[in-house]
Amino acid sequence: MSASTVITIPLSGETGVVRRYADFASHYVLPRHVDIWRPPDYETALTARYPVIYMHDGQNLFDPDSSYIGVDWGMDEAMMRLIHAHQFPGAIIVGIWNSPRRLQEYMPCKPLIMSPGRRLLTRFSQDAGGAPLSDYYLKFITTGLKPFIDKTHRTLADRANTFIMGSSMGGLISLYALTEYPDIFGGAGCLSTHWTIGQEAMVDYFGAALPKAGQHRLYFDYGTATLDADYEPYQQRMDTWLQTAGYTAGRDWLTRAFDGAEHSERAWRARADIPLSFLLQPDARSQTTG
Repeated sequence: MSASTVITIPLSGETGVVRRYADFASHYVLPRHVDIWRPPDYETALTARYPVIYMHDGQNLFDPDSSYIGVDWGMDEAMMRLIHAHQFPGAIIVGIWNSPRRLQEYMPCKPLIMSPGRRLLTRFSQDAGGAPLSDYYLKFITTGLKPFIDKTHRTLADRANTFIMGSSMGGLISLYALTEYPDIFGGAGCLSTHWTIGQEAMVDYFGAALPKAGQHRLYFDYGTATLDADYEPYQQRMDTWLQTAGYTAGRDWLTRAFDGAEHSERAWRARADIPLSFLLQPDARSQTTG
């Protein structure tokens, strides 16, 4: 596995730059760009190490010109707000661009091969142009990309400092990553999780697959407009599973509903600070490092 040319892309305002590894190659998935944002102190605090958040749909995170609707998540701005508000060093954000096989790569595989979900597998394969490729996508992240990031950047590489986050199908694959690799990922942010593609079978698979409570943080949310309008009953079902598994709301699990919020980058931009703050726990980190 290797990366090609590194391109430096200035961001608007005073949020720094993105370093793009163009067409990052892998044995498991198609090449795609990987964008990396580093906190401003990274260049001067030469002994400091940082948590890492891996995010899907990376083209939508920093630059409106590459974003799906011309509105990006503003992840650099959201992280800067946390840095200033809590006086903590921040985290490295790794934005993994999607590929033409996005739906296949983001669709959790195991829920569809277990008996309750098998009825969905044929239909999904027909609609998506093939079977789920999520197990390969996660191998790309865990055995290729993460080791590369840890080797080339000053990271805190342990589970407690490694997170994964996305929206819609990106929410599903983030939860799948945590349940498949609980020793690698300490938390997952799942915004507008697209439960409807797998219905109750998807929810129940994840409910049964949750790692033991106490060592991970899980963030979920949903709006009430457009696609998000159908998510609430499935999220409530997931919340029941979390309670049964011993997760404590507000401590190691948080679900938020946003009245009127649509299913779009515009909506996720408006609330990106919330999952960042919950996963990173900047107040606790400030107390620990200060």
